Amino acid sequence: MNKQRRRRLYAILFLLAAMGLAAGLVLYALKQNINLFLTPTQALAHPPPAHHRFRLGGQVKPGSLFRDKKNLTVYFVLTDLHTELAVRYSGILPDLFREGTGAIADGTWDNQGGFVATQILAKHDEKYVPKFMAHSQT
Repeated sequence: MNKQRRRRLYAILFLLAAMGLAAGLVLYALKQNINLFLTPTQALAHPPPAHHRFRLGGQVKPGSLFRDKKNLTVYFVLTDLHTELAVRYSGILPDLFREGTGAIADGTWDNQGGFVATQILAKHDEKYVPKFMAHSQT
C-alpha cells in the first residue's frame, strides 16, 4: 500500500471514529433528558424503587378531588381507566387542572404506597381559543 492510500485510510478511520463518538455523546445526552411518564397500571405492575422520582400520568377521576381546608394540600386519583392511584400534592395547581382531564404528576412513592407529587402538569385540549375570542363567542 502506498503512502497516499495509507494516509487516506487513516483519515477515513479517524472521521468514522469521530462521528461515532459524536453520535454516542448525542444519544447519551438525549437519554438523560427524556422524561416519559408511567400510567397507574404500569407503575403498580413494575413499581420504581422508593424515593425514585418518576412521572405518573393519567386522567383525574371525576369526584376524587379533595382540597384540605387548612393548607394547600390536594388529594386526587389518577386513572388510566383500568387502575386508579391516589396522589397527594401540596402547592398551587395549574389553572387547567380539573376533574376528568389529563394530568401528569412528578414525584415519588410514599411509605403507605401512595404517590406524593412535587409538580403537577395539566393537559389541555388541542383547540386553543384566546380569552377575548372565547368571551365574544358566548
